[in-house]
Amino acid sequence: QVQLGESGGGLVQAGGSLRLSCAAHGRTFSTYTMGWFRQAPGKERELLAAIIWSGANTYYADSVKGRFTISRDNAKNTVYLQMNSLKPEDTAVYYCAASRVPIAVVPATEYDYWGQGTQVTVSS
Repeated sequence: QVQLGESGGGLVQAGGSLRLSCAAHGRTFSTYTMGWFRQAPGKERELLAAIIWSGANTYYADSVKGRFTISRDNAKNTVYLQMNSLKPEDTAVYYCAASRVPIAVVPATEYDYWGQGTQVTVSS
């Protein structure tokens, strides 16, 4: 069992940066692939970035490639999403999730645990 909690969301102007954190509670955090998703009103949940247990492999959606960076600290049971050059279209609720599948490209249906989400709003 893994419990996840996101933090770091908020209101930022276009071009600004935010760093999201996802703290995990559970002894097996280091074995999970971790992903960051977002969901905007009226849109489907979108996988943005993922990182395997060791950090050796990552995945980024085209919409965030070059602007967002995912990282993890297994000693702190935490995964991060550094978001730079934010745009108004990045406005959404951001979720972290954990998957037992040991590869970076994992669909949402293969994620086993989800956080409650944190709101990110980018003003123009």
